[in-house]
Amino acid sequence: MNDIFSNPVLAKALPEAIIETLQMVGISSMFTVLIGLPLGVFLHVSAPGGLRPMPVINRLLSDVIVNITRSVPFAILMVALIPLARALTGTSLGPIAASVSLSIGTIPFFARLVENCLRDVHQGKIDAAQVMGSTRMQVINKVMLRESLPALVAAVTTTVVTLVGFSAMAGLVGGGGLGKLAYNYGFQRFDVTVMLVTIVLIIVLVQIIQLVGERISRSLDHR
Repeated sequence: MNDIFSNPVLAKALPEAIIETLQMVGISSMFTVLIGLPLGVFLHVSAPGGLRPMPVINRLLSDVIVNITRSVPFAILMVALIPLARALTGTSLGPIAASVSLSIGTIPFFARLVENCLRDVHQGKIDAAQVMGSTRMQVINKVMLRESLPALVAAVTTTVVTLVGFSAMAGLVGGGGLGKLAYNYGFQRFDVTVMLVTIVLIIVLVQIIQLVGERISRSLDHR
């Protein structure tokens, strides 16, 4: 314990690394939900047998864009998107730039989770809403999304936890955060204390996110 508090690297760089990690995860989580949620809804609604089947567009989005993006390893995708991050943010380094790659890498993943959550909504409830004259948007908002809300919260939780792991990888290519701290000081300088502290902090962060997500999901589940 004394080694932790007396370590000059941890005393100087750890607070900034924590802030950068939270910044990356927070920004990328926001954009992932804002874009991935409507994308997942559209994938479900436009699928064959959905509320508004669009086979060609659905196949294009599902098989070409979503599946291909999910198939590319994040480390490769992250490097490939450096020019785009530079164009959007003006730099290729730091947590803001890393948030571009993190968002693009997790939006397809989250969209697929959303699609699966909506698929589990009982068809009878959808049919009942349509019989009562509900519009497509009303069915989506008041039946599909509302009925699948606990599952959607669980999907968000899973996605945010994934982003924590991805943010550590982003630190290896200039993203900053705990990943950069662990690699630059823990691995390259063989500082075991720094490595252990960063690992413990990442585990604690994941456990907090998981605990909060599970509690919210259970509170919304009235079955």
